[in-house]
Amino acid sequence: MKVFIYALAAGLALLGLIFVMAASQGNALVRVIIGLVCIGAAGALVALSRLKPTHHTHVHQMDLSGDVSLQEIHCKQCGATLSQKSITVKAGTVFVKCEFCSAEYQLEEAPKW
Repeated sequence: MKVFIYALAAGLALLGLIFVMAASQGNALVRVIIGLVCIGAAGALVALSRLKPTHHTHVHQMDLSGDVSLQEIHCKQCGATLSQKSITVKAGTVFVKCEFCSAEYQLEEAPKW
């Protein structure tokens, strides 16, 4: 991707130089302005391509409503024991995908009463 951006910037810079050099042939002000805009755009492309992307880390904490104890979870469809890889959290909801039968469902907390 950077190679494409650098090639585009080089093309814009070359086009800008051509417009600036052609300013002596007439319509000097317009050609100089177009040339400077092309050269400025080339510089901006190079500067933007060199910026490092920022990475954001989001931490989700869940407050559970009662005592929690570790127990095995079994697939509702085939009865296979599910591992940690089978469980994902999306938008605060727990989803399960069985590695054996590919069944997918939302894990629901049973009421305490």
